[in-house]
Amino acid sequence: MTSLRDALALAGRDWIVPQWPVGNRVAAFVTTRNGGVSAGRYASLNLSAASAARAEGDRKESVAENRARVRALLPAEPVWLHQVHGTSVHLADEAQLVVPPMADAAATRKVNVVLTVQSADCLPVLLADRDGTAIAIAHAGWRGLAAGVVENAVRALAIAPERVVAWLGPAIGPDAFEVGADVRDAFVASDAGAAAAFRPKAAGKWWADLHALARQHLARTGVHDVHGDAACTYAEPARFFSYRRDGETGRMAALLWLRHST
Repeated sequence: MTSLRDALALAGRDWIVPQWPVGNRVAAFVTTRNGGVSAGRYASLNLSAASAARAEGDRKESVAENRARVRALLPAEPVWLHQVHGTSVHLADEAQLVVPPMADAAATRKVNVVLTVQSADCLPVLLADRDGTAIAIAHAGWRGLAAGVVENAVRALAIAPERVVAWLGPAIGPDAFEVGADVRDAFVASDAGAAAAFRPKAAGKWWADLHALARQHLARTGVHDVHGDAACTYAEPARFFSYRRDGETGRMAALLWLRHST
């Protein structure tokens, strides 16, 4: 059987396949901005349907073709979410619904139900039982992360945290994510140790480390087996979309599903 990594290489995609110690039933990849048909600020693999709904946005046909190219490597249509920087978790027992559920995380124990979150600086967090019986995914911008979206996603797995493995995808890095004191306060108010994830920049301004904050929140749930790709979306314009860098732009996707036992 051709591995997912080999299939992406054969297709000429520079997309990312997580390296994490989970069973072979767990499959996942994260798209980059490359491999699609969109143009301009959305070039080229923009997967955001919302961008196609705006007057000055991407072409609906381009987004549809981009999604079709991703779908060709999946066992089913992804469960696209209506993301709102919140903490709700959608329990996905079937493939894509007619109306995307309003949630920033999803979980399932069903085979071939493809969980997904979109991002363009926010942190995709992938979670799996190391034996490959349950998976979850979360969209962790600073608001959702501070409010507990990662904790909710871990709880939705309904398994002992010591059996959970996490993988953190590309996001805006600690040398690019400038925030105000309100963001730092939102984290430090519930955990004084969160201060270690912030470096002072200027009066009232801080550099924030999303990956470090996510690791702290995972540790608070009892999840310590954490892996990931610390690439900075802001720093690599040829490879990643970045809202903070470009303003109106496209979205990448992290996709996660369970396969039948082999």
